[in-house]
Amino acid sequence: WPSIYVGIDVIVNQETLPHLDKVSAPSLLDLLVSLGTHDAQFHVLDLGSIFGYQPGTMIYLAGKLLHHSVPKWEKGERIALA
Repeated sequence: WPSIYVGIDVIVNQETLPHLDKVSAPSLLDLLVSLGTHDAQFHVLDLGSIFGYQPGTMIYLAGKLLHHSVPKWEKGERIALA
């Protein structure tokens, strides 16, 4: 199907260390979708911000420009589409 995205990553039950997205275009936003039963948080280090990342959360982010991570969470299963 036609899409502005080059690919989709499926991340299951993995902590995401602080990083920049290498493949993303700096002028576009990446879409992140949180699924599962977890209680994780989404960190944007360059902004000094922490966001709730409960299942059903969708985040648009300039991933090539802003360092971001999802540290270890306490309970539940985490599935992320990025």
